[in-house]
Amino acid sequence: MTPIRLIVGLGNPGPEYEATRHNAGFWLADHFADDLHASFTLEKPFFAWAARARHQGQNIVLAKPITFMNKSGQAVGALARFYKFSPDEVLVLHDELDLLPGSVKLKFGGGHAGHNGLRDIQAALGTSKFWRLRIGTGHPRSLGLNQSVIDFVLHPPRKQDMPGIDDVINRCRVILPQLLAGEFDRATEQLHQGNPH
Repeated sequence: MTPIRLIVGLGNPGPEYEATRHNAGFWLADHFADDLHASFTLEKPFFAWAARARHQGQNIVLAKPITFMNKSGQAVGALARFYKFSPDEVLVLHDELDLLPGSVKLKFGGGHAGHNGLRDIQAALGTSKFWRLRIGTGHPRSLGLNQSVIDFVLHPPRKQDMPGIDDVINRCRVILPQLLAGEFDRATEQLHQGNPH
């Protein structure tokens, strides 16, 4: 399997969005950068905050787009073209309504399920064949909340949901070396066994 070379956390720019569910991908990207001893700098030609790291002799790029979520493909497309990354070397970190807080799934390919960030990335790469780490935030319906989806994703998680989300972020950090080594079966097994059953 091709190891991951480009990791892109999805979110919306600006302090007012920092703590919202839609920014779960940014939260994980920040932790991955810490784990790889890399720091983000604003790189406007790539429409992103970008960080570069080395892992076992390989170059790794991490990014957080500075566009709004529905234009995330601008950054992914620009970085993939410049560094000649193929789509299967790309890992996108994003919030997932279809998974409850405390659940996470590593997935290759598939649809975008209405997620505007994923939709734009698929358009930019011309394929859906890239990796995703889907960070469960729950859906207003599954959490018994009378809230629209748009309102839900643009608000911070409830206090009782944060421990589950924090646990997922920690579990993702543990499998980062496997992702960078292309050991996806091992990473998936380790990651998914921590999900609530």
